[in-house]
Amino acid sequence: MDVPAFLHPFTPPSRTEFIRIVGGDGAVVWDDRGNRYIDGLASLWYVNVGHGRQEMIDAIADQAARLAAYHTFDPFTNEPADRLAERIVGIAPMTDTRVFFANSGSEAVDTAMKLARLVHRLEGHPERQVIISREHGYHGTNYGGTSAQGIAPNREGWGPLVGEVVNVPANNLEEVARVFSDRAGEVAAVLTEPVQGAGGVFPPPEGYLEGLRRLCDRHDALLIMDEVITGFGRLGRWFASEYYGVEPDLVTFAKAVTSGYVPLSGVIVGARSRAALEAEPEFVFRHGYTYSGHPLGCAAGLANLDIHESEGLLERATHVGRRLSDGLQSLYADGLVSDVRGVGAVWAVGMPEGTDAFAVRQRMIERGVIVRPLGDSLAICPPLVIGDQQVDTIVDVLAEAVSR
Repeated sequence: MDVPAFLHPFTPPSRTEFIRIVGGDGAVVWDDRGNRYIDGLASLWYVNVGHGRQEMIDAIADQAARLAAYHTFDPFTNEPADRLAERIVGIAPMTDTRVFFANSGSEAVDTAMKLARLVHRLEGHPERQVIISREHGYHGTNYGGTSAQGIAPNREGWGPLVGEVVNVPANNLEEVARVFSDRAGEVAAVLTEPVQGAGGVFPPPEGYLEGLRRLCDRHDALLIMDEVITGFGRLGRWFASEYYGVEPDLVTFAKAVTSGYVPLSGVIVGARSRAALEAEPEFVFRHGYTYSGHPLGCAAGLANLDIHESEGLLERATHVGRRLSDGLQSLYADGLVSDVRGVGAVWAVGMPEGTDAFAVRQRMIERGVIVRPLGDSLAICPPLVIGDQQVDTIVDVLAEAVSR
């Protein structure tokens, strides 16, 4: 069979057979052969409000009928972008913020990295260029995020990457402190996911994020929280930064800001960065994207936040996470998985020695459940609207697939 015209991301280019998803409702999707699947990963960590929500469809269609697209470069704006920025400022994990909009999490990360260096230059310290990231971190696939990757295979084979990016062992504050010492006066920012997602679902050790905040304060560096996965309710709070009680300087977001209905991402810009950017009236912020503040994306974002609030999805995330955790812990107690890790409504299980996570994933698909293999683990991050029985089915199918 000939390979398809569509070159799929994170897929062997030689692959010729795919599952063609054609529809969805709530926490279920189905393919063109009529097979139904519980979506145990919310597509790719993001369909919080579930598939097929008429409120989302109506909001997008209504905006398209009035203004489908227009750029937001000087001197233009649009109502959905202004309103969504105000809503996000109102729930941000720090005060005195503004919001920059982009399209993907990768663009948001690259924007935050550029902003960190720019802020120091505007403050009179252009020598502050170093970005510190950590092992297992996933920060998208643009050149900045690729350079900050803590997943080594994702960095390989692309030629020279962005310079002055230092990757340190995961969860080791002493190594972060060592970089600050070795590169005294040169560090612009620390970039970290509060909960590492695509690298394997690793919550931070107690005190780690607080330690990063202290080191950044001590050495005059910015703290960037990459909340592309954790933002907008996944941990039962609007942002994981709030959940862990750590105030960042910059926050990247994407995915669940629209529950994926329209691509949208952005950076929440904190007070210090605002002050630097706004200090000189003639300064021009020479960064942005054709679709920054796209009306359809922002209209989707507004409807998405309305659903989160009206249906109590932040509270629901806590409930879903607790039920999922209890079920997975029972598998661990029975010796079916090697470990269980997670927080809120994002979890992963390690496979027993000698068990292929990809083979288990395939067996689960055959039984109507979708999860994601990450190395020797399986990640589970369902829509927040998932029903209790559906959560239990994920656990039961996982147990059967591992047992086989």
